[in-house]
Amino acid sequence: MMLVEETSVPLAALPIAELKAHLRLGSGFAEDDVQDAVLESFLRAALAAAEARTGKVLIEREFSWTLENWRTAEAQVLPVAPVGSVNAVVLIDRLGVETLISADTYRLLQDRQRPRLCPVAGALPMVPTDGAVRVEMTAGFGPGWDGLPADLAQAVLMLAAHYYEYRHDTALSGGCMPFGVTSLLERYRPVRIFAGGAA
Repeated sequence: MMLVEETSVPLAALPIAELKAHLRLGSGFAEDDVQDAVLESFLRAALAAAEARTGKVLIEREFSWTLENWRTAEAQVLPVAPVGSVNAVVLIDRLGVETLISADTYRLLQDRQRPRLCPVAGALPMVPTDGAVRVEMTAGFGPGWDGLPADLAQAVLMLAAHYYEYRHDTALSGGCMPFGVTSLLERYRPVRIFAGGAA
């Protein structure tokens, strides 16, 4: 299985002004934007860390997911959430020849934890022997910062501010994340179900 992020978060979607306000950086000066590139890098790092911790795509972008076979022909759980749309399902034979599957034969079952690709009737299309299937999708809470739930947005700002304030500190451990951030992210973490209960 291979998940590819086809598009990145556009600069216009990043809350640079909000981060400046959160950090209480001065404004009204001729060089107000001198730190914008640094703030952008910390925001991107904070978004990536929050997405890794929660398994959620925060700002909308395009993904393609290639796998060798469906887990079950009745439904396939998608690797990212939330998924706004499935844009294409493509079968790839062993020679690399691609066949686009009609969108009338499948549907997206939206779910903020486990979105699924389901057949409209019967089963998902059979994957060619020694071939693969590629699912192209749009995932994320929305195209801009204002589409994020308030607590996730606050967690990203807090984490980006943490990275900014400790940018010269080499003593912090690699997995360090402030408690306030982890507590805000906790309810978005995926729940794994095993025999005998949840974990």
